Amino acid sequence: MKRKSSMFVFGAAMLSSSMLLAQATAPTTNTVGGREENQQDRIAQGVKSGQLTAGETKNLEGREANLNREIHADRAANGGKLTSAERQQINHQQNNLSKSISADKHNAATQNYKGEVGARQENQQDRIAQGIKSGSLSPAEAARAENRQQGINQQIHADRAANGGKLTAAERTQINRQQNAASRQIRREKHDGKGR
Repeated sequence: MKRKSSMFVFGAAMLSSSMLLAQATAPTTNTVGGREENQQDRIAQGVKSGQLTAGETKNLEGREANLNREIHADRAANGGKLTSAERQQINHQQNNLSKSISADKHNAATQNYKGEVGARQENQQDRIAQGIKSGSLSPAEAARAENRQQGINQQIHADRAANGGKLTAAERTQINRQQNAASRQIRREKHDGKGR
C-alpha cells in the first residue's frame, strides 16, 4: 500500500513539474511577443473561417507590420530593451489592433467563394492563414499576399458584374494566371526564412 501511494505522489510531482516547465516556456499573452502571436493566431483563424476579407486582412497585417517595425526600432535604440513608456504605448496600440480584429471578424463583411475559381481562392486563403499561424509569413508578407488576393477578388467581382454573374472562358484563364502568380508568391514568401 505504501509503495502504491509513493508511486502516486512521485507521478503527481512529475506531472506538476512538467506543467510548470510548459508554462514557463510557453509565451504568455501579456508580453509584447505573446500578444503579437495571439493576434496573429486570431487573424489566421479569421482568414481561414472567411470572417476576414482579403482587404480587412491586408489592413490588419499592415498595421501589425508597422507595429513590429516600431518595436524593433525602439529596441535597437535602447540596447534591445523597451522602456516602460514604450511598452505602455505598444500595449495601447496592441489594444487598438485587437479591437479592430474583433470588429472586422464580427462585421457583416465575409469572404464568400463560388465555383472552381472560388475553391482556388479559398485554398490560397487557407495557405495564407497557415503561414500566418505558423509564423512562416511575416505580417508584411501576409499583407502583400492579401493585397494580391484583394486585387484578384475585385477583378472577379467586376468581371461577374459585367457578365450577369458569370465569368467568360478568357476571364477564367486570366484569373487563373493571376492566381498562379499569387500562389508562387505565397510559396516563395513562406519558404524565404523571413517569418515572424
